[in-house]
Amino acid sequence: MRLVVITGLSGAGKTLVIRYMEDLGFFCIDNLPPKLIPKFAELCYQSWGDNAKAAIVVDIRGGGFFDDLLECLQILTEDGFTYEILFLDAQDEVLIKRYKESRRIHPLVKEGRLIQGIHIERERLKNVQDKANHIIDTSHLQPKQIKEILSDIFGKSSEMTKFSISVNSFGFKRGILLDADIVFDVRFLPNPFYIEDLKAFSGEHIDVKDYIFSFPEAKDFLNKLVDMLEFLIPYYMREGKLQLVVGIGCTGGRHRSVAISNSLFDLLKAKGHVVTIEHRDVLTTRN
Repeated sequence: MRLVVITGLSGAGKTLVIRYMEDLGFFCIDNLPPKLIPKFAELCYQSWGDNAKAAIVVDIRGGGFFDDLLECLQILTEDGFTYEILFLDAQDEVLIKRYKESRRIHPLVKEGRLIQGIHIERERLKNVQDKANHIIDTSHLQPKQIKEILSDIFGKSSEMTKFSISVNSFGFKRGILLDADIVFDVRFLPNPFYIEDLKAFSGEHIDVKDYIFSFPEAKDFLNKLVDMLEFLIPYYMREGKLQLVVGIGCTGGRHRSVAISNSLFDLLKAKGHVVTIEHRDVLTTRN
C-alpha cells in the first residue's frame, strides 16, 4: 500500500496537489484529524490490499489536533504501515501575495499581521518538515510543473497516468459535443441517409461503412486525422493533460460520424493508445 501524508504551509498549494493526486489514482481525504490516520490506513488496506493508494492532507487547520501528527505516524509504523510525507513550502513573500489575492485569512492569525501567522506556522511545522520524504517549493512553479513533479514521484508505475483519448460521434442537429477538446465536421462526406437501402442502419453496419469508405476522401481524411492526433498528443501531454476528447460530427450523428469514429478508434487502438469510444446519438460505447 502507498500512503502519502500531504502537509505544509497554508497557501503553498495543498488543494491543487490533492486534485492532481486524485488524477494519479490516489484516494484522497482533505483535513483528516491525525488520530484517525491509523484507522484510515487500516480501512484502505482492508478494501484494496497492497494495491491501495491513498493521500491525506493534514495541516494546522486541525488546530491542536495537528500537534498529534508525529505521534500518530509512529503508531502507524508500529501497526506495520509505511508512509511518505510530502511537504509543500513557499517563500514568505509568495505566501503573502497569494493570501492578498485570495483575500483569505491565515488560520493562525484571525487578527494581526499575516506574516506573524506564517512565522508561527513555520515553527509548528519544522519537526514534520525535517521528517519529510519529499519537499516541493511551489514559489515559482506553474500548476503544470507541479503536476509533472507529482507524476515523477508518485505516478511512474500507475496506469492512471497514461494519456487517454475519448472518441465521440454526435449529430450537429442535436447540438455540438459540449466537452470536446477538438471537433471535426464530416458533413463533407456523402450522406448514406439519402440511400434508401442504408437509411435505416447506423454507421455500425458494414454496408454503411463500406459505402462511406468507398469515397477516397473518407480514407484520406481518416489518415490525415490520425497523423494530426499523433502529432498533437505529445504536446497535450507536455501541458499536463491526461485525456483528449475528440468529437466527430455529422448531421444526425448516426451514419458518417459513427463510421469515421469507429475507424479512428481502431487505428488509434492499434497504435497502442488508450482509447474509448461513444456514439452519443446511437447510444453505444466500447473500449
